[in-house]
Parts: sequence; C-alpha cells; structure tokens
Amino acid sequence: MGSKYRKRYSAEYRRDAIALVRSSGRTVTEVARELGVSPESLRNWVRRDQADRGEGAPGELTSAERDELKRLRRQNREQQQTIEILKKRPFCPDGR
Repeated sequence: MGSKYRKRYSAEYRRDAIALVRSSGRTVTEVARELGVSPESLRNWVRRDQADRGEGAPGELTSAERDELKRLRRQNREQQQTIEILKKRPFCPDGR
C-alpha cells in the first residue's frame, strides 16, 4: 500500500525529467529509478507532455482542456446548488 503523503515536484523538475526520458533513449522505468520518482508518476508526466504537444492518443485532453473541464464542472456544480436553493424558497410575486 502506498504512502498517504504525496510528494510534490516542481514544474521545472518534471520538465527536466521528461526531457531526460525523451533525450536519453532509456525507458521511463530506468529514468524514474535513477531520479527516485515512481515510474507511474514519470509515465503520466510524459503522457501529458505528449498530449500537450499534440502527440497524444486521439481524443486525449491537453492540460489546458483538462483545466477548463475542471473549471466548467465546478461552475456547473455551483449553479446546480444555487438552483436547488432557489427551488426551496417560497414564491413571492411582489418580490419579497
């Protein structure tokens, strides 16, 4: 079972790790072992980088698209909550 604490890596560190995978000709697992990063994390970073470069799998979202989807889902959830609150209020034709 994994640790309940998640290690955070800077964007610069992730970029350098991705560049090392791309330029070294070594596998993600080998580079991850050398850097002390989990292979799954490094593989995800490389996959996201490929999608952002337009080299990802068909239909794979870029980081910008993923962020926009997250924002729209949050906005939708907030609007649904507002609608539910307004439905519970009694109707008053004179605006009070």
